Amino acid sequence: MNRITEKMIFKPAFEYIDNGIEHGVLSPFETKETILKKGEQIAPGFKPLDCDIRYLKDVPVRMRDGVTIYTDIFLPVTTEKVPTLIAWSPYGKSAGTAPRYVNLFNMLGMGNAWSSGLTKFEAPDPAYWVQHGYAVCNPDARGIAHSEGDITMIGSQEAEDCYDLIEWLAAQDWSNQKTALSGTSYLAFSQWFIAAGQPPHLTCISPTEGLQDAYRDLAYIGGIPDPNFIQRLQVNHVSATGAKREDMVAEMEAYPLANCELWEDKSADVSKITIPIYVVASYSNTLHTMGTFRAWRSLGSAEKWLRIHDTQEWPDYYDAESTEELRRFFDYYLLGKQNGWEKTPAVRYSILDFMGKNRTDLVAETFPPKESQMQRYYMSGRTRTLQLTADAGEFPVRYFPEALPCRVSFQTTFEKETTFVGYPKVKLFMEVENADDMDVFVWVQKIDKLGNVLSEFVVPNRNAALQDFTQDGASALRYKGPSGRLRASARHLDPILSSDEVPAYSFDRVEKLQ
Repeated sequence: MNRITEKMIFKPAFEYIDNGIEHGVLSPFETKETILKKGEQIAPGFKPLDCDIRYLKDVPVRMRDGVTIYTDIFLPVTTEKVPTLIAWSPYGKSAGTAPRYVNLFNMLGMGNAWSSGLTKFEAPDPAYWVQHGYAVCNPDARGIAHSEGDITMIGSQEAEDCYDLIEWLAAQDWSNQKTALSGTSYLAFSQWFIAAGQPPHLTCISPTEGLQDAYRDLAYIGGIPDPNFIQRLQVNHVSATGAKREDMVAEMEAYPLANCELWEDKSADVSKITIPIYVVASYSNTLHTMGTFRAWRSLGSAEKWLRIHDTQEWPDYYDAESTEELRRFFDYYLLGKQNGWEKTPAVRYSILDFMGKNRTDLVAETFPPKESQMQRYYMSGRTRTLQLTADAGEFPVRYFPEALPCRVSFQTTFEKETTFVGYPKVKLFMEVENADDMDVFVWVQKIDKLGNVLSEFVVPNRNAALQDFTQDGASALRYKGPSGRLRASARHLDPILSSDEVPAYSFDRVEKLQ
């Protein structure tokens, strides 16, 4: 048994409704093998299958501690041995046609015709990959649905379980003994932990936008407790066996500082990742961006690539061109195809214009690009401008959080075209009256020559309903510029991890304001 579970707080899992609707048309439990035929449509509105698929359903896999999890495996109808792509997450392995995902992708403007309906949420579409000579493994993690054990969330227990699954897959008679991990969000941040465990038969990975540290990127962003998204994640912890689920919201209250065993277990040591890795990132996701770039900077892999796109993770991940490029990476390492992938630029990044003139696939050796230069601006309290030199004396600027405007802004105008790329940071000198703490939010925005604040939708849908939804939030769907947050009492810098370019906080103490 993984001893970290002794530090976890468990509560009853949510009920698994096995009616063939709630969790997808293929969800009813049955261990069997069948052939899905070319042209078959899994459910209305989904893409017909492009080829025959050998479908192994609810296959039992035994973990090192005796717990059995169940997985679905999609295979080419062939005698050739094939590599396997694994989608590790708590999301239902059969939920590709679940109403919640059908409604989500319709709301985003993507529709569902891009998917076969076999696609686990945020995972590779088996129909595409099987057609190109791959197996796809969609497991239900420990405790999820009919899998045994209790559900844990992020960390070494999931990493150990997927390690065991990888080694089991490599031993199957249809396997060429090569495996990889793919997917976005949860399916990306689980990859940091799994690959750091160095399973012998994990060949390469490709995380698309995923946090790296559950404390810093999810529970206490900037040291400010934020249980809302965790609560949404935990709704996926459904069990048909009466399992318990780790309650990370309760753990936030029990363990408020980062320097404890539980949170340290939920921070991936990506320096231990040495296999080839193709990382996909964006600037526009408050949940993923920081962790993805932090992980990229610390990877131990000698063969690593970074692509920074200009949209949202799902439209990019399922885009035909993006998928074809991902296949080039996997073909090179999993099928041994000499397709020139090794000549791919180490870094490709995007410049966001906010006025319809984004530039993508800009080539660099590093990120930020070597030719970029750090530029410092000073905030003038007298003129409310950002300027190249500091004022001679201090001039305090006051605002009142309980009244409008509950912010203070500084502005600069550019006389010539200027590009900002890299890691923005701000150093503030602040005090608060009649309190001993404060939460500070910083936003860098672009305004046009008429003074209008600019923003950019990163999903296909831009209709009136999405305008309403994103006007005051939803940065993952509508990007409005880089932002940051920090609780003042959590301001202590980590002397080892901090650099002049990127500050890093220890989150191991509370230093109230005087």
